[in-house]
Amino acid sequence: MLDKTFEAAVVEPRIAAAWDEAGAFAAGRGALPGAAPYTIVIPPPNVTGSLHMGHALNNTLQDILVRLMRMRGRDVLWQPGTDHAGIATQMVVERQLAAKQEHRRALGREEFLKRVWAWKAESGGTIVNQLKRLGASCDWSRERFTMDEGLSKAVLKVFVGLYREGLIYKDKRLVNWDPKLLTAISDLEVVQTEVKGSLWHFRYPLAEGYDSEDPATWVVVATTRPETMLGDTAVAVNPEDDRYRHLIGKMVRLPLVGRLIPIVADDYSDPEKGTGAVKITPAHDFNDFEVGKRHNLPQINIFDVEAHVTLKDNADFLAGLPAGRELDETLATLHGQERFAARKAIVARMEALGLLEKIEPHTHMVPHGDRGGVPIEPYLTDQWYVNAAELAKPAIASVREGRTTFVPKNWEKTYYDWMENIQPWCISRQLWWGHQIPAWYGPDGKVFVAESEAEARAEAAAHYGAEIALTRDEDVLDTWFSSALWPFSTLGWPDDTAELKRYYPTNVLVTGFDIIFFWVARMMMMGLHFMGTEPFSDVYIHALVRDEKGAKMSKSKGNVIDPLELIDEYGADALRFTLAAMAAQGRDIKLATSRVAGYRNFATKLWNAVRFAEMNGCGRATGFDPDAVTETLNRWVVNEARRAAADVTEALDAYRFDAAAGAAYRFVWNGFCDWYLELTKPILTGEDGPAKDETRATCAFVIDEILKLLHPFMPFITEELWARTAETGPGRDELLVLTRWSEGARVHSDAADEINWLVGVVSEIRSVRAEMGVAPATQLPLVLVGASAKVTGWLATHTAAIQRLARVSAVSVADVAPPQSAQIVTGDGTIALPLAGVVDLDAETARLSKEADKLAGEIARIDKKLSNEQFVAKAPEEVVEEERAKREGYAERLAKVREALARLG
Repeated sequence: MLDKTFEAAVVEPRIAAAWDEAGAFAAGRGALPGAAPYTIVIPPPNVTGSLHMGHALNNTLQDILVRLMRMRGRDVLWQPGTDHAGIATQMVVERQLAAKQEHRRALGREEFLKRVWAWKAESGGTIVNQLKRLGASCDWSRERFTMDEGLSKAVLKVFVGLYREGLIYKDKRLVNWDPKLLTAISDLEVVQTEVKGSLWHFRYPLAEGYDSEDPATWVVVATTRPETMLGDTAVAVNPEDDRYRHLIGKMVRLPLVGRLIPIVADDYSDPEKGTGAVKITPAHDFNDFEVGKRHNLPQINIFDVEAHVTLKDNADFLAGLPAGRELDETLATLHGQERFAARKAIVARMEALGLLEKIEPHTHMVPHGDRGGVPIEPYLTDQWYVNAAELAKPAIASVREGRTTFVPKNWEKTYYDWMENIQPWCISRQLWWGHQIPAWYGPDGKVFVAESEAEARAEAAAHYGAEIALTRDEDVLDTWFSSALWPFSTLGWPDDTAELKRYYPTNVLVTGFDIIFFWVARMMMMGLHFMGTEPFSDVYIHALVRDEKGAKMSKSKGNVIDPLELIDEYGADALRFTLAAMAAQGRDIKLATSRVAGYRNFATKLWNAVRFAEMNGCGRATGFDPDAVTETLNRWVVNEARRAAADVTEALDAYRFDAAAGAAYRFVWNGFCDWYLELTKPILTGEDGPAKDETRATCAFVIDEILKLLHPFMPFITEELWARTAETGPGRDELLVLTRWSEGARVHSDAADEINWLVGVVSEIRSVRAEMGVAPATQLPLVLVGASAKVTGWLATHTAAIQRLARVSAVSVADVAPPQSAQIVTGDGTIALPLAGVVDLDAETARLSKEADKLAGEIARIDKKLSNEQFVAKAPEEVVEEERAKREGYAERLAKVREALARLG
């Protein structure tokens, strides 16, 4: 006998152990003979990470697909693994060292890396164990790590191959530089932070001469970064700006420095912003760097790696000083100053020289490193780059020609926008943890790139004519470099493995929109270049999980929802079903704990339904044939189960997870629990006989179908019920996870028409009673008007059920509806419910009319607010979402009120 309640905390570990013991998730387990492969690679979470709501959504959706395909008999591999997460992992270990007053530089590279590997061995499996708690059915025996031996071999092969093809090279360009972590970082590791700062307006004197009383002798530039002016190499104005057209080609003398710099015409300068004249510092601004390239301007870096001003030993800066001039006292004082201290000093000096025109308060976005937490510097430095533009060409064609499809399709535009404007990809990082770049330098700086030091030494010996000492490049590769190889490196490439032949290319990638460029596009480029075909056919882009008001979750707001806490309280199944039910394509999920609690109640409903069936002797019968049932109710429920299976299958094949969950929910809660079990009670509690036997067997059969249907969404409770219901019938051949899926069919039948008519009648009567405020204890007469013989027969057959379920007294048939009755059109007849003496129809009409007017007014008020562009633009996102949600609720209520009025009218 089933326990009275389902205890998720007790059952989930036991079920997980059973899956593990059976090797249920192993690649190919449960596959039919000759089955086609179905492969998904997990987006590798950071080895430092722990499960957050984005992980929970992403992995739940993947697991639904994987469990579905495994049950359909496909040869399934869900490839798991973790990412070494260069910066994040190095920071974790450096913080541990700092607590002991140790520093990595003092330890040395080799010892530091030993510490990192030790930390990884001890704590690096946290995220994997949490994914297992969620129910992720990966082939955990094949778990990979981006720095394990096989993947490191793949990284070396790719780097050397691309270098020899001329697609990897070293160049001096601007990068996002973190002055705290002392490394280049990717755009994804940069967060834009709103800062209340200033806009300084400085006079740049014309070279022809400066008169403090004559505005014609200077140009005013506006800047938010006075500290970078020491590296200015031009002033840009828009060629269409009449104010400055006469100055184009002339020179200004850079204040404090004395360097002559040109006034250039460039569309980058916006006449509507600031003064319309902008200082150009190619070594310290990404836009200025591009302007500098267009006008062949010098690039003068005036910061060191810690963002301190460096002038004394700066050859580029010193070369720009006027002939014979050395560092004066001002410049000498600035040397070595931290960037923001230098800013204050420069502003003060400009003011003292009478060159500070004005200061305006200015709120603007300043890029910060997401881990270092300090403003990043656009920094000119030597780094390694990939020629991404060349690699992007076939990747763009793959999507344009339909070989890889984005779902929803609108994300293809984002993909094209990024790929068609792609810049060289900076792949070097100034860290110790990661794949060290396989490049060695000779004494004259010549580089030798090879897969091993021995190969590099052989190349160097051939070049120099003798054995020579080489120095290895200290930098490591961007984490995204190794993860770009993930779909094929995890299968054993560059070795020609059986797994690689079998499971590449993969079928679908499930990921978030924020890494379309950083990961998806790069996997496309690398997969096409090294494997000759796309790494996946579909890319499903899921939305964000927000809080219940639609706000983005963040620690600073205090609105982060921890999925592990939800699993502890409500069970993994409830969380999974919630995420699936809310995963509508292109729409963010507004997650409320109450929704998870609601789907925990759904699990409870399922448990209680199976327990009810067990208590009423609904055991599985040997040789039961669902097509042979004769009772109308049983034929109906078999048909509805097949219809639900077809709906769920079709929706999941189209990645409509919300529709699939909705179809399953409606059948289980409404069709089976609320209607079938309710309508079978008189049979199950009545006399023994063929009808009772058939109903018991049918109920058990449908429960099996429900467990299959819900298993991809709610694997723990369904696996438990699958095992427990085996106690009341023939044994099970397999765990539910390895059982065949029921594809289902939308078969029309007379039984469906009849029972759906009954369900519709009872539902509509209940709605009328609620809308009209009829007391629960009050029974209403029912009159069937103008119906066919078939519907009249249905009424006669189901009179007892209608009376019991809809609180109906007398049932009769008439040609005309009685006066003062609410009318329900159903089938080819009308159900009339006489309300005279039960409800004051005039008062009810007045009440409903007043409510309709009030609701229409609320909708109009919200529509006016939402049509105000300023409100939508300036109000917090969650406030706008809340207004939209209110409008939706009012509209739904108004529709119901108008329906009630129509019945009265």
